[in-house]
Amino acid sequence: MPPNKDLNIIWENLPTPIRTQFETYIGLLTKWQKSINLVSPSTIKIARDRHILDSYQLVEYIPNHVKTIYDLGSGAGFPAMVIAASRPDITMHVIESDQRKCEFIRTISRENSIPVTIHMGRVEAMYKLQAPDMITARALANIKMLLDLTRPWWLENSDISLLLPKGENWADEVADAKTEYRFEVKDYPSLTDDSARILYLSNIAAI
Repeated sequence: MPPNKDLNIIWENLPTPIRTQFETYIGLLTKWQKSINLVSPSTIKIARDRHILDSYQLVEYIPNHVKTIYDLGSGAGFPAMVIAASRPDITMHVIESDQRKCEFIRTISRENSIPVTIHMGRVEAMYKLQAPDMITARALANIKMLLDLTRPWWLENSDISLLLPKGENWADEVADAKTEYRFEVKDYPSLTDDSARILYLSNIAAI
């Protein structure tokens, strides 16, 4: 698949220090993938678009008041590490249960000087942490399950928001979640997939 021309423009217009960090990220991802299944093998050759820029597009939708973000099920660090590199003013917490993936994220953090707080364990074991301003999750679960998982935090902080990249079934996920929860949702087009959306959920409550 040829590179998306718009994504090429975005990449070329990145500040040089950030683009250098992302290039290092791709190199480490490619190296580690040979021994650890960090991402789908079919996406390694298009990691710039499929993982880096797919995560980077979320930055535009993070309000200025957001100071803390929890990224759930971070895997290889997407979108957490990309957001942290792009918004150093935000305190990023990574929640990931796989020890090897946590070690990879530590390596990305160290090699790129991107400060993050890493919590190894399941989301349910992290409820003692104070509620953040925003929660992100990429390919972890459907919206209803994410609202189930994050319930203690949005009950604690009524101003919390969820920023979620979702695939072609995003509208069905929203409809399913609304059978049990009330929330406002804004959907934005994805730069990396015409059928996908970036969803911004706020004012969350149980029915």
